[in-house]
Amino acid sequence: MAVDAVDLQIIRELQADGRLSNQDLADRVRLSPSPCLRRVRRLEEAGLIRGYTAVVDQVAFGLPITVFVRIRLERHTKEAVAEFEQHVAVIEHIQDCYLMAGSSDYLLRVVIEDLEAYEALVRHRIHAIPGIASIESSFAFGSVKRSLTYPRPAPGTAARTV
Repeated sequence: MAVDAVDLQIIRELQADGRLSNQDLADRVRLSPSPCLRRVRRLEEAGLIRGYTAVVDQVAFGLPITVFVRIRLERHTKEAVAEFEQHVAVIEHIQDCYLMAGSSDYLLRVVIEDLEAYEALVRHRIHAIPGIASIESSFAFGSVKRSLTYPRPAPGTAARTV
């Protein structure tokens, strides 16, 4: 799917405020409402816009601790990797799981209530996953920047649908 500058602007505006009315969005991207809505629907159908959500304050919600967890696996067989990823997928405190290059195999972002809850999560849920060689945790003291809007892709970079 070809994505032009107007599509990118629509995406950025919706990332900044997913509750924009079509009229307000159209005004911001300098289109009339009908073509704007057609573009939004096309972006949704292509999978570039995958959904809409509320941004919730993590601390106010009761999960003030953020932990970055580096995992190294004992084996890298197809079965071991699949088993690890299946376990991680169902642990709700794990917000993100990235497959990494380098000394760790995975990087997890965990949000949790307190240190005792994190200890219980590690002891009872993460340690229970077969095939883990090492677990290393780093606690975030605070957040300096957390962007919800992606930067513009470099010119000539084609958007890929999922």
